[in-house]
Amino acid sequence: MFGLQIRYLSFFFGLISILSFFNIIYSYYLNLYLNLDTYYFSLITSLVVFVIFYKFKLVETKPNIFNKILTVFFGYILIPLILSIPFYFSIYDLTFLNSYFESISGFTSTGFTIFENIKHIDQSLILWRSSIQWIGGLYFLFSIIFLIDIYDESFKKSLTNFISFNSSEILKQAIKIFLLYSSLTLFIFIILNIFSIRSFDSLNLAFTLISSGGFLPVNDLSSIFKDNSQIVILSILMMLSFFSIFFIYNLIFIKNKNINFFYEDLHLIIYLLVVVTIFFLFFSFNSNFSNNFLSISTSISNIGFSLNAENSNLNLIFLILVIIGGSFFSTSSGLRFIKVYSLFKYSMNQILSFSKPKNIFMNKLIFTKINFDFNEINKYFLTILIFIISLFILICILSLSGINFENSFKLSILTLMNTVNSSIYGLDTFDFNNLHFLIKYTLIFFMIIGRIELLTILLLIKKFLFKN
Repeated sequence: MFGLQIRYLSFFFGLISILSFFNIIYSYYLNLYLNLDTYYFSLITSLVVFVIFYKFKLVETKPNIFNKILTVFFGYILIPLILSIPFYFSIYDLTFLNSYFESISGFTSTGFTIFENIKHIDQSLILWRSSIQWIGGLYFLFSIIFLIDIYDESFKKSLTNFISFNSSEILKQAIKIFLLYSSLTLFIFIILNIFSIRSFDSLNLAFTLISSGGFLPVNDLSSIFKDNSQIVILSILMMLSFFSIFFIYNLIFIKNKNINFFYEDLHLIIYLLVVVTIFFLFFSFNSNFSNNFLSISTSISNIGFSLNAENSNLNLIFLILVIIGGSFFSTSSGLRFIKVYSLFKYSMNQILSFSKPKNIFMNKLIFTKINFDFNEINKYFLTILIFIISLFILICILSLSGINFENSFKLSILTLMNTVNSSIYGLDTFDFNNLHFLIKYTLIFFMIIGRIELLTILLLIKKFLFKN
């Protein structure tokens, strides 16, 4: 049915087996035997699936983009099934739905959890939750490369100078992503240790930050980060999942630097500076700026967790930052800033062209020679339209289930933007465990839609509306 694409998924099942093995070693090392058997189950299951998928007969014909989309979607459904095994067979008596909800939430880097008290969870299972996010972030980045054909030339040039993105170039970029992703994870772990964060918390947070996830190893972030220096360094580390994963690499290793390699990140830097300046000037009189900086960083990177000393009057502003999101090639979600900016500039130029018909207005990104054409603007508009329709549908479903409108509105945005509920959005006490099973399945569906919307729905719209 999928041919070569099934071979693509086999890598992640092999990765799950490796992480299962590490969890077994970790459990033996710290004498954590309560959930030890569950990692044997996940190890065996993932190995079996890995072998079956790897040995799957290859199809000689080149797979089309729609088969690739089905592969990515299939992965978002099947991989969390394997990842849910330790939850389901743990000593905490979780139902299949709760186990699957937890694994989907981690794999999509959302962070919704059915656990009410993290302190009661075995350390090995806490580490497993964080590992799920790490795999999910890597899967998302690989899926962008896997579906590179749906993107425009300017986006491809931000990855490579090659005009053709053939299989060897895809493999090269995939290896680069894995090495960069792993290196940045190690970098975050080391920095957190330097700032006196204990190793277990540093490891879990490293997995969370690099993947834009929302799982924490504790109930309250303030129990880990207690002084301003730690809060500031956490905020800065969140930026690693806000900018493109290639940003630092291109700055250091690209000799003949081309603006195409940095155009999106340059816009993100300006966007970040503007937001931070506005908050510093207008919203930091009655609160610690380091806390506001953390709230900004966690929102624009779509991570979401925060300290419990926030101003509820800024909930809507932080939700807007969540919706805008970060870079194309980062693990953050959102509509993506460059799309919002391009659509805004194009709209303003169209309005001005009617008021000043003799003037010529260029639809060009600042600092670059890149022009965005009409087809790209249409896709950007459709992205926002899809988001609005999805948001409306999810709000209606949640409201009809008995959740008040305000919470339904906030939760719908966070679900579609794959951002955890926390105090800065006024949803830190929301209970996912006791939701109706239909609502849990609805949230699972929209968490996946929020992660793959740009990779699937947008392409389908392009196919039927943009025949050329």
